[in-house]
Amino acid sequence: MSTKISRVKALEILDSRGNPTIRCWVWLEDGSYGVASVPSGASTGTHEALELRDGDPKRYLGKGVTKAVKNVEELIGPAIKGFDALDQTKLDERLLELDGTPNKSRLGANAILSVSMAVAVAAANAQKKPLYKTLWERSQYRLPVPMINILNGGFHADNNLNIQEFMIVPVGGANFAESLRMAAEVFYHLKKILKLRNYSTAVGDEGGFAPNLKEDEEALVLIAESIEAAGYRLAKDIYLAIDVAASELYEEGEYVFKKSDGSRHKLEEMVSFYKKLKDKYKLISIEDGLAEDDWTGWKKLTLELGQELQLVGDDIFVTNLERFRRGLKEGIGNAILIKLNQIGTVTETIRTIEEAKKNGYGTIISHRSGETEDTFIADFSVAFDCLQIKTGSLSRSERIAKYNRLLEIEAELGEQATYAGQTPYLPFLK
Repeated sequence: MSTKISRVKALEILDSRGNPTIRCWVWLEDGSYGVASVPSGASTGTHEALELRDGDPKRYLGKGVTKAVKNVEELIGPAIKGFDALDQTKLDERLLELDGTPNKSRLGANAILSVSMAVAVAAANAQKKPLYKTLWERSQYRLPVPMINILNGGFHADNNLNIQEFMIVPVGGANFAESLRMAAEVFYHLKKILKLRNYSTAVGDEGGFAPNLKEDEEALVLIAESIEAAGYRLAKDIYLAIDVAASELYEEGEYVFKKSDGSRHKLEEMVSFYKKLKDKYKLISIEDGLAEDDWTGWKKLTLELGQELQLVGDDIFVTNLERFRRGLKEGIGNAILIKLNQIGTVTETIRTIEEAKKNGYGTIISHRSGETEDTFIADFSVAFDCLQIKTGSLSRSERIAKYNRLLEIEAELGEQATYAGQTPYLPFLK
């Protein structure tokens, strides 16, 4: 039977924050079909591809996506009818041609990505294979190490913490399932410790706890205590990592701790702050330690700390090959966060991953703060051997769905699977 595209449909649905997003169905002539839902970020880089919103204040406070839905059904669908779903590159190039803008502002990156992902899923279903195998089939796969956001701050929580994500990185398990269990136990103990200190155990956008604390550093103290209480060793079984989302702190060349004391910090002070945290808490990774356009600062940060821990560029690179190549040329960071909806097609995302691997950069597949139950990124991380994944905390079903899918993949693969945490997947672990 033919794997040519026969029909495309889209629907406005809600993400984990109750904001509209888009879900797409793509049917093939053989009767197979694929479904994909697109996430949405809160702390977004200004250089990301454009997420098309309606702007009508009478519907969802202007956040509706009916224009994007219309673009899928009336413009994209007819233009890709008859395309072979097995040729993802050709399909994505057609989508880019249809849009014709550098930031996907005509059709919307959300509209384009919904189709691109749904076609990939349809192709997998047509071949009766799991998605990770049709994206890249080989004899052995590695399950990624999860970077689990168990305490939220910044734009992801209504508290007084400036740093957006405080994460645990379980490397000590024999496999993904065991490492996830270890992380869950730390999560449970953190809840107990927060209660004992009379702190709130309400959760933020990504499912991590979101208490008001004395200062940002206290979050690392509490998590380190939770690791020990769970019976694990800090910087042996489980490491700590942070996502600062520093673009949100940047004002007139300085970094302002807006949510706490309003103090202002120059570049040198931020670098010293990170050095202190690294030495004291054995941090393994810092994401977005500086702002998205602070290229000079990023270069200094990389020179100072790039040989000692992972420095992840998110807002500065936005999964954009052109910006990433500038970063390579200028010596910025040593890892890149990969978000499909920052760039807008599966093919462009793959090209950025390939460039990162070629240049020895770490690759971390990531969710967004506004998520759905879609598990595409779980398969995607395994398919392209990205070794690290961020998909939120160990609560909220839209986060757990990705972890559960990774558990399924590991079980499906059996002896064909290994766990990245069992190898020195980062040079700092050697």
